[in-house]
Amino acid sequence: MLSPVEVLAMTPWARLEHAYGDAADLPDRLTPLLSEDSEAVARALAVLDAAVLHQGTIYSSTAPVAVFVAGILADPRTAVSCEGALPWDPRVRPVRAALLEWLAVVADSAAFEEYDDRDTLACRAVRADLVDAVLPFLDDPADPVRVAALAAAGHLLRAPELATRRTELADRLRSWAANTPPVDRVRVALTLSCWGIAPHEALTDPDPVVRAYAAISPALDTDPRALDEVRTALRDPESADAWFADEPLPHLDHRFGACLVEALLRRTATFEEVEEEAAAVARSTEKIGLTPMLERAFTPPVFTDDQLTPAQRRFRDVLDKHVLS
Repeated sequence: MLSPVEVLAMTPWARLEHAYGDAADLPDRLTPLLSEDSEAVARALAVLDAAVLHQGTIYSSTAPVAVFVAGILADPRTAVSCEGALPWDPRVRPVRAALLEWLAVVADSAAFEEYDDRDTLACRAVRADLVDAVLPFLDDPADPVRVAALAAAGHLLRAPELATRRTELADRLRSWAANTPPVDRVRVALTLSCWGIAPHEALTDPDPVVRAYAAISPALDTDPRALDEVRTALRDPESADAWFADEPLPHLDHRFGACLVEALLRRTATFEEVEEEAAAVARSTEKIGLTPMLERAFTPPVFTDDQLTPAQRRFRDVLDKHVLS
């Protein structure tokens, strides 16, 4: 992998683009990442988020910038703390953590199979180099850096060409998770799951929240214990949805309550099997996951009362009281 200095010097930036035009301005706008000036660093981070990867869109400048960012991770100047410059991200954390978070988003955006344009392929081509730069920070003493490194490694190792590296890292993560707080054990379970590895250890964790997060893994769809944990969590869907809601958790496509419902429906075939959980969702305040429960309950459509099954009638009564009233 090219050094950061080589990336800046050898990349034909004027022939590349970011969200707001040609990328000739990027070297001057990115070098402040190493300035140790909190305001200048914040502005440079904003360039990464708003221009180089605008709303997850990959541009021709994204891949070389990702290589530059990976190359400066080990620079001691990225250990300083900085507040984000963007209004939706005012967090204070080490610059290194913010850079790792950005690399995670790059990797996630590059993973969408429906896109195979040249810019996306360029990002995929550097994933092996990026992961080599990211992995050392799984042992960083700063918690925000470790969390961000785990998210970045998780997204990067979704790459098919890196699949052979998952098993070794999975063993490392399991060993690390054994002595961490519950939220970190959840992060490891979600990471293993995104690689298609069943988080069996987390499914037997002493903490019910860890078990519930592990239980949504598609790799555990045939394990009856996972279904039991999902059912248990959905007895109180509102409380379950709030578990670690304020923590940065990787690889969740929806709110946790919706993920629980999705896992339940994936593992069952009839409404009668999920009637109790559907009623609990309907009674909850936010009713997260209610739409797919309604689809399970009333597909095919029912047009007259005499066509309703006993379970459908009971669910209709719950809907009348807690949704329609």
